[in-house]
Amino acid sequence: MVDRTLARKVLETEAAAVLALVARLDERFDRAVELLRDCRGRVILTGMGKSGVICQKIAATLASTGTPAFFLHPAEAAHGDLGVIQGDDVVVALSYSGETNEILNLIDTIRRLGARLIALTGVTRSALAQAADVALDCSVTAEACPLNLVPTASTTAALAMGDALAMALLKEKGFRQEDFASLHPGGKLGKRLMRVDSLMSSGKDCPIVAAGTGMQDVIYEMSSKGLGMTCVVDGGNALLGIITDGDLRRHMEKGGDIRALTAGDVMTRGPVSILPTTLAAEALNIMEGRKITSLVVVDGDPRRVVGVVHVHDLWGTEMF
Repeated sequence: MVDRTLARKVLETEAAAVLALVARLDERFDRAVELLRDCRGRVILTGMGKSGVICQKIAATLASTGTPAFFLHPAEAAHGDLGVIQGDDVVVALSYSGETNEILNLIDTIRRLGARLIALTGVTRSALAQAADVALDCSVTAEACPLNLVPTASTTAALAMGDALAMALLKEKGFRQEDFASLHPGGKLGKRLMRVDSLMSSGKDCPIVAAGTGMQDVIYEMSSKGLGMTCVVDGGNALLGIITDGDLRRHMEKGGDIRALTAGDVMTRGPVSILPTTLAAEALNIMEGRKITSLVVVDGDPRRVVGVVHVHDLWGTEMF
């Protein structure tokens, strides 16, 4: 039978290791973030074994948030890859003991080139910590392994510290949602962060009529554009209102000949509108909150119509 007691103990031990890091966020952490922020070159992560795997994840997180970063295998570095380190780089070295030979062998080269060194270690008096410009304490009281041998809590703590550095750096650099979207053009996450101006119906595909347009032509415009609505604009293309399928039904229920009316008679004034820079996720939230299926996209003051984004445009990106 699976030992769920042990599994709970593993999770509790690793959670405690991460929480213990909170009290260690002092001026050394600030200094590490400043070194990363001011780096004119690349951030190079290096570590052996499982520490190397953690370094690869931290490098990927940094790169995805606007900081050029990559992983350098310390053993391969000694066989020709040292050339990737330049004087304006920052090296982040991960070694729990702080005495990993492959890591220590890089220090002379790092110092000779003038690159800066940040250490993530469990032993603050180790050779690596002493050689670093700043050393962050990632020590744990015990591994989650019942034998206290397999790196578990220690690698979790190091990963969490790497994430803390990356997120603090993200804020320091003013990294925005738009920046994230530009680095993640593919996949579900990138599509959620697309701007509506890349999804909306515009130009000849955007349903637009003037306020004085007769309802027969209005209905044709709505039908031909297939969005179940049309924008109503003045002579300068500024938004006055919208007409939806629901507006048509309500007026028909009142009786009378709707064909005798104009767009200005039937339209709903002051419709919800958004800017072209609005993110797709935000547009969908507005639609869901107001229980509507389309939003007029406007630019400038007065609000000139540049397009319409429909809920199908958003769901069609397969982003949610």
